[in-house]
Formats: sequence, structure tokens, C-alpha cells
Amino acid sequence: MRQLVGRMCWVVVVGSALLGLPAWGQTTPSLPAPKAVAATVNGQPILEVTVQRALKRVPPDKHAQARVEILNYLIDNLLVDQFLTEGKLTVDPKEIDARINQIKEEVKKEGHDFAKLMADMMLSEEELRTQVAADLRWEKYATAQASDKNLRDYFEKNRDMFDGSTVHARHILLAAGKDAAADEQVKAQLRQMRQQIENTVSQGLAKLPANADALTREKERARLTEEAFAALAKEKSICPSKDQGGDVGFFPRAGSMVEPFARAAFALKPYQLSDVVTTQFGHHLILVVERKPGKEVTFEKAKDEVREVYFDKLREAVANHVRPKAKIVIHSTAKP
Repeated sequence: MRQLVGRMCWVVVVGSALLGLPAWGQTTPSLPAPKAVAATVNGQPILEVTVQRALKRVPPDKHAQARVEILNYLIDNLLVDQFLTEGKLTVDPKEIDARINQIKEEVKKEGHDFAKLMADMMLSEEELRTQVAADLRWEKYATAQASDKNLRDYFEKNRDMFDGSTVHARHILLAAGKDAAADEQVKAQLRQMRQQIENTVSQGLAKLPANADALTREKERARLTEEAFAALAKEKSICPSKDQGGDVGFFPRAGSMVEPFARAAFALKPYQLSDVVTTQFGHHLILVVERKPGKEVTFEKAKDEVREVYFDKLREAVANHVRPKAKIVIHSTAKP
């Protein structure tokens, strides 16, 4: 569930090797044919080699989950860039040169040879320039939207994103249906699970002595709710967190979970169940088990973080706006 990729396009394209992070395993697997296609977005391909570059820094047992996230991220990147290109947002070649020189300097500082790194990752200068141009287009667009007024308004409306508040949650994840009817059945399953948990809790509370005080009843309600939820998560959830009863630990309002999940979780009180929450991973039932409040923070102190989150949310909004009309084809086996 936790997001596995960063915001900058070139980090995903080039891979974490630019940052000097250790690889998983001692050998590098062979990359696919250079022209193998993992997906197309409005007829424009996303090459399988791009996906594999990002997967190289993910533990093998996490590849299936990470591939979904990486592909979704790359699809959103392409959708956003298509939107900006159609809007005639241009980038000066000199800006691209400057950014590539910056990347080369970073690679050098990490002790790598740039040309060798490019060859090892089957990355051409042309592909790097294309991705850097897309990143610069996005930065120009987002910066134009991120006025001090807009950033301050966003901060005031979303203080819990920046004050260090966290919640501890469990969730049950089911895959989305293949069509509208099947999708409704999946949502109905989750609502039935919600009702099943509530029934189990009610039956357990009914066994308490009639004179049990409010604190005793509340503690028992919390225990019964978490136990019933964890049991169903272990049985039904498709998320790897099922082994922990759906426990995904503590997380902040922004930067860790996808937005619909985080928004829903932070709207819940401890031991309150959500309704069905839909993300790109499927449909979720969420239980918050604990909250940790943050500390008072001013806009001036948090401004850089506000800007970063604002950029992320703006990118997500643009992608969500154009995605419904896009023709997206994901290949289960990369096509040559």
C-alpha cells in the first residue's frame, strides 16, 4: 500500500542507482528487449524497460505489488505530460541541458560513471532528455499555480498534513471488478464484512454484565472490533498486510498512502469503520485504531513541505481529470 516511487520523473526513469542506493541481490537481471511495451496511453507506449529499472530497487517478493504502483505512476506521468503538451507548454533546450548537467553532477558525487550507468540501464540520452523535458514542463505548470495565496489557503484547509499528525490503521483490500456489475458486487462484499464486524461486536457486548460501566464497554468494543476486523483481513484481504491482520502501522496525512485512503482514514475516529474506499489498487474497508496528534506549526515554517504536497495533489488532480477519457492498455506480458 505504501507508495514506492518518488515525485521526480527522472528518478523513476533512471532508477535509484543515481542516488547510490544498494541493489537487491548480487546480480542484475537481464532487462527486456528495448522496444517491449508494458502499456500504451492514448497510443503512446510505456516501455517495459522503464518499469524494470524501477523494479531493480524493489525486493523480489514485492515486485507484483510494486509493478502496479510503478505502472500507475508512469501512466499518470504520461497523461499529465500529454495534457501539458496539448496546452502548448514548451521547455527551452537550454533548460534541459542544465538539468541533465545537474544529474551528471549528482551521479559523479555518488562515485558513478554517467556513461557506464546509462549503458547498464539501457537508457539513451534521447530518452533521458524526453523525460527531463516532461519533468520541467510539469515544474513550470505547477509553479504557476502555486502562488503564496494558494499555498497558504491549502495549508489552512489541511493543517493535519503538516503538523505531524498520524493515524494507525488496518484495512481489507479487495480487487476491483472487471465491469460495473462485478465492481458493485465487490463493494457489497465489503459492506457485508462491515456489517459482520458490527454484529460480532454487538454480540460480544451483549455478554457483558448489565452493570458494566461505560469505560469497560468502550474497551471491550475496541477489542472486539479490532479482533473481528483482523480475522476478516487475514481471511479475505489481497494486500500483503493480510498476514498482520491488515495492519499498515502509523502513517501521516500526506506522502505515505494514496490520497483517497489517507483522506478516509484521517476522517475516522479510533475504532470507527469506514465505508467502502476506492483507490487505484481496488476497494478498501478501513479501521483506525489509534491517532497521534501533531504539534502547532506555522505556514512559514512548513511552506516548503506545503509546496511539495500541493504539487503532488495538483498532479494527481490533473491525472484524475484526464484519465477517464484516456485510452489506456496494460499488457500482462510485455509486447515486443
